[in-house]
Amino acid sequence: MLIAGIGNIFLGDDGFGPEVVRRLPRHPDPGVRVVDYGIRGMHLAYDLLDPWAALVLVDAVPGRGAPGRVEVFRAVPEDTGAALDAHAMSPDAVFAGVRALGGVLPPTVVVGCQVARVDEGIGLSEPVAAAVDEAVAAVGGVLADLLHTGAAPLPPATARQED
Repeated sequence: MLIAGIGNIFLGDDGFGPEVVRRLPRHPDPGVRVVDYGIRGMHLAYDLLDPWAALVLVDAVPGRGAPGRVEVFRAVPEDTGAALDAHAMSPDAVFAGVRALGGVLPPTVVVGCQVARVDEGIGLSEPVAAAVDEAVAAVGGVLADLLHTGAAPLPPATARQED
């Protein structure tokens, strides 16, 4: 299983994913890999060419509630025919890159946090920083479920965790 923190630490709350994976405890299972991809979307796309049982993306998400709200949901990558963009880091761009390279996406769960700001500057806003520990616990819960069941216990694509 691959746990991928994504986001730009130089854009405020967009650095949420890297901060969460930085705080994750080292996992003893050799089948679990935790990586801070930051803004290296093509690196993640290439790594997703390997056969993974599941992918857990940790990322900042806009427009999904109050700042600092942590949500766990299933990603449903759409094949929009988007062109491969080596400079884009959004999950859709990474998924398009994997498909363009001939790969198949594993079942994917997103642990996301609603942002307060993504302007230039290093550091998370207060509500997003306060959500990091909750997100670490959420990643741990998803990982425990994945390892226990051997399959991705994906919530429905439309499911949203309530405040």
